[in-house]
Amino acid sequence: MQTARFAALLRFLPAAALLALSVVLSLVTRIALWIHAGADVPVSAAHLAQVFLVGLGFDLAAASYLLLPMVLYLALMPDRIARSRLHRHAFRALFATAVYVLALVALSEWVFWDEFGTRFNFIAVDYLVYTHEVLGNIWESYPVGKLLVLLCAPAALATWSLRRLIDRGWSMPAPWTGRLAVAGAYLLVPLAVFATVTTDQKDWSDNTQANELAGNGIYQFFAANRNNTLDYEKFYATLPRDDAFERVRGLLGASEGPLASPYRLTRHVHGATRPSRLNIVLVSVESLGSEFIGALGNREGITPELDRLTPASLFFTQIYATGNRTVRGLEALSLSIPPTPGQSIVKRPKNEGLFSLGALLEDEGYDAKFVYGGYGYFDNMGYFFAHNEYEVVDRSALGRDEIHYENIWGVADEDLFTLALREADRSAAGGEPFFLHVMTTSNHRPYTYPEGRIDIPSGTGRNGAVKYSDYAIGKFLREARGKPWFDDTIFVITADHGASARGTTDIPVDRYRIPLWIYSPKHVAPGRVDSLASQIDIGPTMLGLLGVDHETKFFGRDILSAQHGTERAFLATYQTLGYLRDGWLVTLSPRREVRLRRIDASAPALDAAQEDALRREAISYYQVASQVFRDGLYRDDDQPRLHHALRPRPASHG
Repeated sequence: MQTARFAALLRFLPAAALLALSVVLSLVTRIALWIHAGADVPVSAAHLAQVFLVGLGFDLAAASYLLLPMVLYLALMPDRIARSRLHRHAFRALFATAVYVLALVALSEWVFWDEFGTRFNFIAVDYLVYTHEVLGNIWESYPVGKLLVLLCAPAALATWSLRRLIDRGWSMPAPWTGRLAVAGAYLLVPLAVFATVTTDQKDWSDNTQANELAGNGIYQFFAANRNNTLDYEKFYATLPRDDAFERVRGLLGASEGPLASPYRLTRHVHGATRPSRLNIVLVSVESLGSEFIGALGNREGITPELDRLTPASLFFTQIYATGNRTVRGLEALSLSIPPTPGQSIVKRPKNEGLFSLGALLEDEGYDAKFVYGGYGYFDNMGYFFAHNEYEVVDRSALGRDEIHYENIWGVADEDLFTLALREADRSAAGGEPFFLHVMTTSNHRPYTYPEGRIDIPSGTGRNGAVKYSDYAIGKFLREARGKPWFDDTIFVITADHGASARGTTDIPVDRYRIPLWIYSPKHVAPGRVDSLASQIDIGPTMLGLLGVDHETKFFGRDILSAQHGTERAFLATYQTLGYLRDGWLVTLSPRREVRLRRIDASAPALDAAQEDALRREAISYYQVASQVFRDGLYRDDDQPRLHHALRPRPASHG
């Protein structure tokens, strides 16, 4: 009996070896990422304990899932086959493959951290849907072929070093009953992990990077797969529904006139007696954080075109992006709604027929288009805009002879702007004012673009990509000046988000700051606006310049007419929601946590009543934004209507 039990346990030695390798590799990964994070993680006893002891717990939790296939394999493989010479060699190859996959995951974690400053999260899950763009981006950004070959070395070395231990698992016949008993007992481990372990158990400190290092990328990947949407009312601080809506209605200046429900935010915005019929070109530039702009302090000279544009424009210096992904910026610019936890609305179900900027302007007779340098299916952008009253025009509308350069994300920005000019010409020829929302792609890893445009070689880094995008914008504006519609057009140039949102806090405010130019020589006087504002305010500000008299549900306001002292900004990660006002930041996190901290050292101190009011203001905005989308209260009241589709383009590309 003792021999049979020993043989059954012996059978699982390869799983124990893989467990040890997994833990060691996780430790090496954690140390490497700590070094990468640098000074962002303080070296203290508390942080060391959090990162390495809590981290070990998450490594073991992840390993409990990873080992499950091998444990089942070892338990179910018939003894006669298992102990054969052929199987031993085949199993060594299988073991080496498992080690190779672990090493590949470790390398992938490094790449992901390099891009996002976090372990795997729901973005990584998201990217699996778009393997063409994401894998293509990685292939263009790193020497993937060489790295994949190099990973064979640790896999082969580990398997060779452990070959005797691996082979010993097959050295004795092991009865079915013993093997199944061991496997059955093991199954209790991942079940217990599933029932008791959550990702927030690693978050011991206020240092976000330490919290991330204490996690395990594999564990967090599968946790994110289950939890990439967050129910606001379940996870976040709330107020009574009536109180929250009444507070937001007051902040927005909603009319107290007869309404179908006190939970509606619709209000009237008075415009000019004769609103202008000016065209609008809204350019959202990929990752154009304020740190790159000469007019905002950069001294590297990488935005000469935009710096020349600044004195001729209405230039806004204190605009903050709502998030750190393109779909979050597109959500803010098109829907003027605070970010809600989890996925952007651009990617959520039931996102059709919403109260969008495109729908509002289409009702005013505008030809609204979303023009994108990549393929519209990516991140659900095409579907979202096509079902919210925009015509979607993507890279497929360009002929091969019109593309000077393209990478995995899309065509070079200069080619995108060529497409935008053509679409503007078509709309103008039809006698309609037009609204183009143009989304660029070149300022994105692998940072490649046509040679000979600027003095920084393609593919050498972010600064080159920024300078190339700047070059393309300058070229676009010069070509637009020769168009008959130029004098009657307002150009709005901003960013979809900043270049990096890493830091030692949940929301590093300075990295959400983005520039905004409004340029129209005949209609908008140049100037500088230093008022604090949010990305969701850009659309309403454009409508204010047009003088459009309209009903609105937007949470944003016209920056140029907003009452002094009411300035605020919304900032968020996929999980933490931030509300910036008067030099103070309120953050809302799962487990109903509400924190308040001073961002500006010169901001006046708040008494207890003021702090409570600020917290309630933040909670109300985010609670109401989540509820109006969830309950269908943010729909366009003119629905149902025919939605634009991804319209087929003409065969001619002239």
